[in-house]
Amino acid sequence: MIADDQPMVRAGLATMLGAEDDIEVVGTAADGSEAVAAARSLDADVVCMDIRMPGTDGIAATAQLCGPGVSDPVPVLIITTFDIDEYLFGALEAGASGFLLKDAEPEVLVDAVRSVARGDGTLDNSLTRRVLQEMVSRRRTQPVVATRGVDVLTPREVDILLLLAQGMSNDEVAQSLFLEVSTVKSHLARMLPKLGVKSRLQAVVWAYQNGLVRVER
Repeated sequence: MIADDQPMVRAGLATMLGAEDDIEVVGTAADGSEAVAAARSLDADVVCMDIRMPGTDGIAATAQLCGPGVSDPVPVLIITTFDIDEYLFGALEAGASGFLLKDAEPEVLVDAVRSVARGDGTLDNSLTRRVLQEMVSRRRTQPVVATRGVDVLTPREVDILLLLAQGMSNDEVAQSLFLEVSTVKSHLARMLPKLGVKSRLQAVVWAYQNGLVRVER
């Protein structure tokens, strides 16, 4: 489903996504509170969420849908006008699975929605990389702390996490490490609870904030 306070944006996104055979736009919302209610009632697989909306904004809505303590999270893809926006840091903490700019090409949007629906998130675009770097350099957010230290990860899990931090997909990680994609997914399923996170994107945030990956200057 799509949440944006601008009718033309909602209609445009719905048209682009609805044209795909494997994607159904089940509903739209004009603010965060509508988005949360509709996503739950319509059993949405992915919510495309704007940040700046009247009333309940996209950050608060994201936290309600997939934030800490949410037992049945709904993946959120943040779609924003701003390439570096203070609100993005809050959305990241709230559990967003990825970011995309509104001026992205239609095929990029479609691929991002599919990626988030698969549980892969959207890690391989310049916006996410820049947000992560800015976030770490400013220390604007509270660190994503693991249940214990990095020593809880196996060497293979560390290898996978480092490749995820480079923006690789599951297929690319598998190819790089000469593994089956199903094996990579199994490692991820075991890794995320160890780090106390729910998504690939949050795992990458953890890697940056806990020094496993250094920010390039």
